[in-house]
Amino acid sequence: MTIPTCGRVLSVSKDDKHRFSKAPTSQIGIVAGLGIQGDAHSGVTVKHQSRVAADPTQPNLRQVHLMHAELFDELKSKGFNVGPADLGENITTEGVDLLSLPRDTLLRIGDDALLQVTGLRNPCVQIDRFQTGLLKAVLLRQPNGELIRKAGIMTIVITGGTVRAGDPIHVQLPAPPYLPLERV
Repeated sequence: MTIPTCGRVLSVSKDDKHRFSKAPTSQIGIVAGLGIQGDAHSGVTVKHQSRVAADPTQPNLRQVHLMHAELFDELKSKGFNVGPADLGENITTEGVDLLSLPRDTLLRIGDDALLQVTGLRNPCVQIDRFQTGLLKAVLLRQPNGELIRKAGIMTIVITGGTVRAGDPIHVQLPAPPYLPLERV
């Protein structure tokens, strides 16, 4: 598996309320075992409202949401206007093919933060409320019926730190065999 070992942070965002889009900010504080300080999705147990309704004791495998900025260009070519924080991600990246990373990949961001990839974001109907037809553009179906989720990846926080736009992202793949990303 050949994956670029370095990329960078384009933008960071958070929101203390459960809204679809997040607010861009100059920096975010990442807390080990919890997520983004001051973000509604921070916590040891799941905070996404649909997941809380199903079982509030589930571990929070969605502490930090990352999305690749390259998706915005792809969506623009399909007539959508999407930018950093619009789709609810905490960290917008450049130069790392997030969707091809195996589960348990480690991402060192900035000087201190260390995130572990847990899986794919599963986009829901809220995305069509943001822009009609966007769900179909980020949730494709292959001829065999398999879904391709393009709305970023989810991670847990191993080591906390401060993350800002421009910070480097270093990718450390886990030991093989590589486990594919699944929705979390």
